[in-house]
Amino acid sequence: MASQLITVHEKDNVAVTPRDFKQGETLTRPQGPALVALTDIPCGHKVALTDLAAQAPIVKYGEIIGRAKQAIRRGEWVHTHNLMSVENL
Repeated sequence: MASQLITVHEKDNVAVTPRDFKQGETLTRPQGPALVALTDIPCGHKVALTDLAAQAPIVKYGEIIGRAKQAIRRGEWVHTHNLMSVENL
């Protein structure tokens, strides 16, 4: 089965969605187990690949892009509502 998520680096803890996903959909990954979307996730946005504690670094493309404002569960949409970007640290 083809992957439905885009990751670039092995350290990434979020992946990019190439299309809209609805809550409850199963998302396949390039490496690792599939996960279930816990929220709706818009095309081009991020989804958590692991559970992330509040203040945990968010890693995309192998780089820290920000920190979690609150705990984020595996399969949740990651965006400005729960992500503090590097510029705001």
